[in-house]
Amino acid sequence: MPTHKQPPQDHYIVEASWILGYQKGQLVLLPDASMRVQGDRIAAVQPGKIEGDLPRLKLKGHLVVPGFINGHTHVASGTATRGIIEGGRSYSRPLKIMETLSDEELDDLTAFNLAEILKSGCTTQIEMSLSLRQAEAYVRVAEKWGVRGYPGGMIPGTGRLDKVWFRKDDKALFDSVPDTLAEIAANLEFGRRAMNAGNGRIRPMIAPHATDTHTEETMKALVAASRELGTGIHIHLSQGAMETAAVRRLWGGLSPTQWLEKMGAFEGPLFGAHMSALDWSTDPQILVRHGAVYAHCPSAGGAGGHTQPYPEALGAGMQVNVAIDTHSNDYLENMKLAVIGGRARARLMADRGLPVKIPTMWTAMGGATLVPAKALGRDDIGRIAPGAKADFASIDVSGFLVGAGAPPPEPLNNLLYATGAAVRHVATDGRFQVFDGTLMVDDEKAVYRRGGVVVKKIWKQLQKEGWFTPTPH
Repeated sequence: MPTHKQPPQDHYIVEASWILGYQKGQLVLLPDASMRVQGDRIAAVQPGKIEGDLPRLKLKGHLVVPGFINGHTHVASGTATRGIIEGGRSYSRPLKIMETLSDEELDDLTAFNLAEILKSGCTTQIEMSLSLRQAEAYVRVAEKWGVRGYPGGMIPGTGRLDKVWFRKDDKALFDSVPDTLAEIAANLEFGRRAMNAGNGRIRPMIAPHATDTHTEETMKALVAASRELGTGIHIHLSQGAMETAAVRRLWGGLSPTQWLEKMGAFEGPLFGAHMSALDWSTDPQILVRHGAVYAHCPSAGGAGGHTQPYPEALGAGMQVNVAIDTHSNDYLENMKLAVIGGRARARLMADRGLPVKIPTMWTAMGGATLVPAKALGRDDIGRIAPGAKADFASIDVSGFLVGAGAPPPEPLNNLLYATGAAVRHVATDGRFQVFDGTLMVDDEKAVYRRGGVVVKKIWKQLQKEGWFTPTPH
């Protein structure tokens, strides 16, 4: 348990049963270790105690890890869809109702979801807001709370998406070009305004929806915009067979990945979510060559959804991140699901002719920290090392349901029994946003209450439209 009822500030020491440090390019477990934080940086990390009379946070039974970096989120949308789409309903209508909310209501919805993400240990999000308005809301809340984020409004946004994505013929795609170009321009202007907000923590990205909702003209504009911002592209990539078929039909038989390479989309960082319909004969080589990141989302589509090609991507040598996507904001739970689902899928894929790698919690931890940090060109996040940003989380790996009443000998394995409820402390730039499980950057009870008011409004509209009946079984 902590030695202080209030979080230490500015200059302090953290002592823990385990610290996941960084040495010689690798994550390493340091038993009974200490970390000294000075300002927004980690000043020292070492086994044993650091001498001095600075305030100390004593975390017996805890594992201290780098703040997790989530490669694919739609922050505001989690609670608007959670628990009501798992029976097979489309989440399109709840998301469209979100666009009728006021700015204040969007902020309240964003705050509830971002609080959950923080409380599960995730300090950095690669954020594809489902509209530019939602991206603006994300920045307002993230800047206030000291969150690190790479936000961008999805293009086309949720208000225009269905007509383009679920088109009956490709005329609708080409007719959409002027409006899409206008959205790109608006998102570029947002990126210019918000770049380096929050003392440099906010760095907007360009976020095209997917390859099948764009033309060569709009993709060129997206690449040009991303080149200007310098932060890269965040996209759904090869989400399914429909996307791959559309791109091959339109662009000379190229796969979505091949077409992105042709269009110059890999000039900077690229985070691609899902990748369920990659062409495994061609695409992994391209993605590996450019250092692109596969954002693997084990809870995409809601709890109990289909598995994604995590072990195949690892087997192909791709850079793989673990990501939240939409409905579950529990980052630690998603890491666990990635490993458990990935191990089962690897065994099922063993006779399919593709190389696979069975994931472990070490695999997931690297994908949650070092992989995205490297892709972003950041050697100051995703690691606990002197000089790095003081982004970290502590996880109780000795308590009930996770541990055994004492510091475990192999603490990463205990994370297979953990959820975000085991995360006790979270800091970004050395500032505690969560302390002893409680949100510190806002009134937690008020965030909870206001978020609930907004989702009740969405549910009321759905009930009025008869959306909940008949109840799926």
